[in-house]
Amino acid sequence: MSSLFGSGSTGSSWWIILVYIGLFAVLYFLLIRPNSKKKKQEQEMRNNIAIGDDITTIGGIQGRIIAVKEDEDAFVIETGPDRTKMKFKKWAISSVDTVKDTPAPSKEDKLKALQEKREAKKAAKQAAKEEKEANKYSE
Repeated sequence: MSSLFGSGSTGSSWWIILVYIGLFAVLYFLLIRPNSKKKKQEQEMRNNIAIGDDITTIGGIQGRIIAVKEDEDAFVIETGPDRTKMKFKKWAISSVDTVKDTPAPSKEDKLKALQEKREAKKAAKQAAKEEKEANKYSE
């Protein structure tokens, strides 16, 4: 059995160290890294709020942002038909419910992208042809 783990205590201590390193790596990739990514996304969401966004707070209050106060790290929302205004800290945002649409590319943009793609393809063919000729002369 000692031949499997090396001779004496120094060989078995390396296996224990490797097991601990492996365990830490698994914990890092399964627990720590996803949690830090989620926190980073939430912070980015809170920093990108804008006037007119519909939000939900961590307390479940829904409303529309009417003011963002960067110096206080706060925002003001308007709720309900009676237009009640409430001030919250940014960390109280649970979700931004406004769907921000990206504008669809126009026909001109599509044609321009297609033309650029064709020109890049032609340039790549020309470069390959020149490289082939250069290799032919070098031999």
